[in-house]
Amino acid sequence: MSDGDSGRFVIGVDVGTGSVRAGVFDLTGALLGVAKRDIALFRAPGNMVEQSSRDIWEAVCTCVREAVSASGRPTSAAMGIGFDATCSLVVLGEGGVALPVGPSEEPDRNIVVWMDHRAIAQAERINARGHAVLDYVGGRISPEMQTPKLLWLKENRPEIFDRAWQFFDLPDFLTWKATGDLARSTCTVTCKWTYLAHEKRWAADYFEEIGLGDLVREDFRRIGERIVDPGTALGAGLTEDAARQLGLPVGLPVSAALIDAHAGGVGSVGVGEGAASNLGYVFGTSSCTMTSTREPVFVPGVWGPYYSAMVPGMWLSEGGQSAAGAAIDQLLSFHPCAQEAQTLAAATGQSLPVFLADMAIDKAGSASAAVRLARGVHVVPEFLGNRAPFAEPHARGLIAGLGMERDLESLLSLYIAGLCGIGYGLRQIIDAQRAAGIETRSIAISGGAGQHALTRQLLADACGLSVIAPAGGEPVLLGSAMLGAVAGGAMENLPAAMQAMSRAETAYAPDEATLDLHDRRYEAFRQLQAAARKMRDI
Repeated sequence: MSDGDSGRFVIGVDVGTGSVRAGVFDLTGALLGVAKRDIALFRAPGNMVEQSSRDIWEAVCTCVREAVSASGRPTSAAMGIGFDATCSLVVLGEGGVALPVGPSEEPDRNIVVWMDHRAIAQAERINARGHAVLDYVGGRISPEMQTPKLLWLKENRPEIFDRAWQFFDLPDFLTWKATGDLARSTCTVTCKWTYLAHEKRWAADYFEEIGLGDLVREDFRRIGERIVDPGTALGAGLTEDAARQLGLPVGLPVSAALIDAHAGGVGSVGVGEGAASNLGYVFGTSSCTMTSTREPVFVPGVWGPYYSAMVPGMWLSEGGQSAAGAAIDQLLSFHPCAQEAQTLAAATGQSLPVFLADMAIDKAGSASAAVRLARGVHVVPEFLGNRAPFAEPHARGLIAGLGMERDLESLLSLYIAGLCGIGYGLRQIIDAQRAAGIETRSIAISGGAGQHALTRQLLADACGLSVIAPAGGEPVLLGSAMLGAVAGGAMENLPAAMQAMSRAETAYAPDEATLDLHDRRYEAFRQLQAAARKMRDI
């Protein structure tokens, strides 16, 4: 009897920016059941974006119960559960009580979301000091990371900083909630908290230097005393309380977690030639690039190298952009025809980007030929700054070539130009990594915004590399489920799970006929970007 027929299963939980999803998989990686719930997002002036850990945990519990029910498998056949989530900062007081992180004074708003840029000034002060630990975040720390946010909290909400019992990255909050274990994942603390995993230590002098010496003097109790690799089984498994809420057996093995993009990498880069050859590209609200190497490679403007942050024993270089799918949504909202097109899309039961993507292929005759629909319109979609390879949070988007047209055709042109802009931003990261000695052979894509054939083909053409789509369509959830398989003993380790549970479905080769056009558009992209840099302070 095969693993797929034995009835055994593992669960993956993915907490994104706007929703929670849970997936049930057999041990071949086949999806058996899935569920989704939206979660609240609170915005405030000053680039503040907050969430509620209570709201998120309740959505997690509902999704897990519904996904297991949809799978038709008995809960007794569950072997393990894994979690991933956005790299957002969760602040809890004694006893796990939520503490307010902003001026609303609402305790339920106790999460500083990854995209929150309130800590730009703190990040700039940290970068000005030039501590050696910054070598492992591409030379410049981002306001999306946790030490600038902690410094903001100490300076602007000192009473909350002092009252805090634990500062969690959201993935680690979820595993604590499930098991009561305070261990942190190597993934979260290395990628977002400046933990030096290759030396198994926090850089105490860095925290003293930037003004967070309190954390040093308490032996890092509030941010992580025990750090473990993804796939490690935590505590005694699910506690009685968590098991009741999730509808799962008490003691079910729970794995140390991953950041959501890294789960997408785990669920996708094992296809084809494997993790050392593929660049994992997670295209969702934001985008992340995940490149694994056997030795550390330092790439200016690209986060890392991080040791054992995604695949244990390998070094990770992480890039991407703060707005990707969100940048396309923002771009389309500017156009006079957006509302009319949204109505047309709704009538067909599609989202606006999918509606436009289908229209583009139909109009152009093929996905590759759709680039010609852009017709002189160029977009640098950096509406929320440039994450990599320039690490410029003050960068902003540019649109060139607009006329007075207000019709659906000009909206389509703008959409294609925006997708190309996303592709050229990815190409810049690949070029920067290549200059540092990392050679990428193909791109393994995952994420909700990257599922359409048009998007995948235009990315392949823009970068001149094949784009590989993993089978199943849910590589982020699959990556988390692989964690559960390792923690539960169904797989020996994470690389073994990646080989056994993921496989390629479709490959999109770059189109030779449009490569020259993309080269010329890429050069225009770079010129616009450079011009914007010169004009930024005027």
